[in-house]
Amino acid sequence: MSDYVVSARKYRPDSFESLIGQDNIARTLKNSIQRGQLAHAYLFCGPRGVGKTSAARIFAKTINCSNPGPDLEPCGECDSCRSFAEGRSYCIHELDAASNNGVDDIKALMDQVQIPPQVGRYSVYIIDEVHMLSQSAFNAFLKTLEEPPAHAIFILATTEKHKILPTILSRCQTYDFNRIGVADIVRNLRDIAGKEGITVDDESLHVIAHKADGAMRDALTLFDQTVAFCGTDIHYEDVIRNLGVLDYEFSFRLVDAALAGDYATELLIFDEILSKGFNAQHFVAALSAHLRDLLVSRTGGLEALLDLPDSLKARYKEQGERCSVKWLYDALGVTTACEAGYRLATNPRLHIEFALMKLAFLLQQASAAQPTATAGNGARAHASDSGPRAIPLEGAQGVKADSSAEQTGGHGSSGVAGNSAPSVAKKEKPVEEKAVEKVEKEEVVEKKEEKVEEPKEPKKREPRKKASSLSLSALMDEEEVEVMPAAGTQAAAEEKPEALPEDGVLAGQWKELAAQFASQPRLANALSNANLSFREEDGRKVVAFTVTNEAQKKWIEERILRDLESKFARLTGCGKLRLEPTVLPEEEQEKKIYMPSEKAEDLMSKNEEVRNLVVDLGLDIK
Repeated sequence: MSDYVVSARKYRPDSFESLIGQDNIARTLKNSIQRGQLAHAYLFCGPRGVGKTSAARIFAKTINCSNPGPDLEPCGECDSCRSFAEGRSYCIHELDAASNNGVDDIKALMDQVQIPPQVGRYSVYIIDEVHMLSQSAFNAFLKTLEEPPAHAIFILATTEKHKILPTILSRCQTYDFNRIGVADIVRNLRDIAGKEGITVDDESLHVIAHKADGAMRDALTLFDQTVAFCGTDIHYEDVIRNLGVLDYEFSFRLVDAALAGDYATELLIFDEILSKGFNAQHFVAALSAHLRDLLVSRTGGLEALLDLPDSLKARYKEQGERCSVKWLYDALGVTTACEAGYRLATNPRLHIEFALMKLAFLLQQASAAQPTATAGNGARAHASDSGPRAIPLEGAQGVKADSSAEQTGGHGSSGVAGNSAPSVAKKEKPVEEKAVEKVEKEEVVEKKEEKVEEPKEPKKREPRKKASSLSLSALMDEEEVEVMPAAGTQAAAEEKPEALPEDGVLAGQWKELAAQFASQPRLANALSNANLSFREEDGRKVVAFTVTNEAQKKWIEERILRDLESKFARLTGCGKLRLEPTVLPEEEQEKKIYMPSEKAEDLMSKNEEVRNLVVDLGLDIK
């Protein structure tokens, strides 16, 4: 019982080759050892359980090994390697900064640094959880960290890089350790299971790897926990029951029920999940991840994005092919929105059940949209068919002719009269029809007279109704017709061009323009002091005004030039104006006096008595 060692310690990496998932860092450290380019301080940072302290120990053991292998791995047989393996090495020192974070602890370490190594070439000091050091301890550590003895090398390890002082970071070579991938964790766990004589399936290993969240130490701890529960024969059902992981089967069943539109089954599955004690929010997150995996599995070329065993990949592909991309997209929108609003929901269970019902109705909504559109098109077609149609004139006359012919034939006239009756009926109408037409014409005339007698009021233009049959080009044509002015107005405008104002008028209005910007003293001062020049260009009046520098010119052009032009056009009553800022040459600018000595010299140059007074009294004007 006392000989048992947990897997995280028993299978801890002891060489660069056994360091899992950090190949780039291992290669960099080996290259620096091979070339003899060792830094005096290193910082290993990253998540928990990814091999930071293990890499520091491997690096310290390798640089002190007297007979490293051809691939720069420690031999394990020299005095330095054996003393390290037995825990009695005087060359490698470890300090836990979480419990030794004071100034006195760092001072004791600094005194120890001065002692040279007895066996190896370097004294390596590994400070774990270095972010726990106090502010004063960091400050006491700065000088020694920057200029340590030639035999001293510091390796700092931390999970919270942002808590370390920038002055410490600038003195270290920083190595960022990444989370270990699911495939690497599964491969390492499979090797360890083979060494321990444990039978385990791929689904169980993937569950453990996903649960570890990229930390190898967490994966080994969960593996030991699973072995303690299941024994040497591990099955998927036992793993998910022991670790409290939501089974993939629930997600498959939920998606099948949603595709069938069976929201009742979805609610029963959700109730079963809650009865097993699973967190409702974790269930929604798992469902979103399942939908994402379905979308990836049905899209060719994205197989590398699935961290799943081969047996599950085939099942995901089969269900993904039964789902359209549009449905998966809408379903992901429902689940992610449910997950985001879960914390704010007053009734969380109802919030999730409503999202599940949405999933069941997605296909019904999509299928109901198409018949509605088709029915709408058919109704419009039916309405157009059943509407009033114009009867051709010839057809109408023919109908009337036939009716008149029947009336004529009913009088029993002679054969000659019978032969001539059709032609007479085509040319003349019965008296009754003539009377009716006469009354209708009189009513139409009366209506026209009433319309003429009514006073004409200006009609407001009604907004144009949107019609699906009207093309965009037709709408644009109509708008152009309505916007175009009358031909006579345009001709009159061309005959009478707008007169440009005189230069003197513009100069007078310029002062009023500057006065409008009294709330902006700098701009108002610049406008009032500007030199103006006028010219005509392309039928426009160009007003050039001077500014003191390029920065002022650029600011006016980008920020306020359009506002200036519009206000100046309103003042002058002329729309054909353009303002143009120009920079006044430096030699033409008036020199401004700022310093007291310059003010004194200016006063002396203008007043002879002041100059004599300064000379007589020997005053210093600087």
